[in-house]
Amino acid sequence: MLPLHAQTSRPNILFLLADDMRPDCISALGNPRIETPNLDRMVLNGTAFNRASCSYPICTVSRTELLTGRHAWSERKANENEGKIPTWPEQLKNSGYETWHVGKWHVKGRPSSRGYTKVSGLFSAGGSQYWKEGQRNWRGSLITGYRGWIFQSDDGKSKYPEAGVGLTPDINIRFADSAIALIRDPSSDPWFCQVNFTAPHDPLMMPPGLEGKYRSEDMVLPKNYLPRHPFDHGNLEGRDEQLLDWPRTESAIKDLLRVYYSVIEGLDAQIGRILTVLKETGQLENTIIIFSSDHGLACGSHGLRGKQNQYEHTINVPLIMMGPHIKAGWTSDAQVYLRELYPTTCDLANVDIPEGLDGKSFKAILQGSGKSHHKNIYGYFTDTQRMIRTEDGWKLIRYPKVDRWQLFDLNTDPFEIDDLVNSSNPIHKQKFNELRTELNAWRKNQGDPLIENNIY
Repeated sequence: MLPLHAQTSRPNILFLLADDMRPDCISALGNPRIETPNLDRMVLNGTAFNRASCSYPICTVSRTELLTGRHAWSERKANENEGKIPTWPEQLKNSGYETWHVGKWHVKGRPSSRGYTKVSGLFSAGGSQYWKEGQRNWRGSLITGYRGWIFQSDDGKSKYPEAGVGLTPDINIRFADSAIALIRDPSSDPWFCQVNFTAPHDPLMMPPGLEGKYRSEDMVLPKNYLPRHPFDHGNLEGRDEQLLDWPRTESAIKDLLRVYYSVIEGLDAQIGRILTVLKETGQLENTIIIFSSDHGLACGSHGLRGKQNQYEHTINVPLIMMGPHIKAGWTSDAQVYLRELYPTTCDLANVDIPEGLDGKSFKAILQGSGKSHHKNIYGYFTDTQRMIRTEDGWKLIRYPKVDRWQLFDLNTDPFEIDDLVNSSNPIHKQKFNELRTELNAWRKNQGDPLIENNIY
């Protein structure tokens, strides 16, 4: 344990994590149809990233990468040596931090077994006996997600059905209440608090006080809206894609966006409450605040509803960081991974970065002394999708099961509408070959299970 004077000189770390939030749903970052005043203030006073990526677009895997700082294929191999590389909260705890967990838990183990010293407002599976059939979402459809999820104790032995079973309209208020209680009663040690909200994951429920604020007729379709995805990308039969009827109609997508924006504004209000308490308790100036999401969501883009894809609206995530020694009021185009929050926060807090993490600290970007971070970033999903995106804006997606490729020039086509894979342009052919070679090299080096079985 560090001496007290060394501990208290370190910044607190507040990590606010949304669930299924697209990167284009913050007013200050270019969306004039949504109100997010508290996230806007974070943008004004911090650094926002245009190309932060989640790597694997589904909750459990993305959150495990965040917790461990490792790519899931690396984590699979590391399971043979469980415990040798500490988790993010474990490393901070070992360096003198109090580590707190609030909200959704959707990874292996329990919070206390993964390095958190305090748990409040824990929301996880295990309450199916309390679930009542027939519950419906905002548009009257039967609920298929979060069935039986419930507030509970860290060990799961005590359940609190009186707080609601499954998602409720006020659930993010409860998460904020739990975080505020912890922040109001800190110890003398610096603290790390991770607040996992469920907004704006389905089932969507209208937050209290926002009924009728957003109207379908005011919503604008995504520029890459389609009634159907042009081929089976690997999840057309998945639960997420069953939440809307095929084909996706313009009216259905606008109605979805209406409630989706409402839930995000409700989330923003709870973030505002937490930031207010930080200021009231005199802790704001010495707290690194991070806002992000585990992945994005399609919401009608490319004819999809869910997250299991490699398009920009999903593989990218909102990421804003503010606090001591972080440059204020600017936006970075650097390519960073969510799992790199682990080494980055350690770097900012003068905590040793463990050997064996995948990725590196992007502290230099946050302090304005660096612009580039990764030449290429990569994405993957089950055995159906692989992706490479270059720093200069080229992107290649591979669909091994259906033997298809997609090639996009994001510089001229940021919404990935014009697939260049069959173009006769020699520049496009050259880019395809270059990216295919680099993607396959990464897959081999990373230990892609498909490559091990000679599936390219």
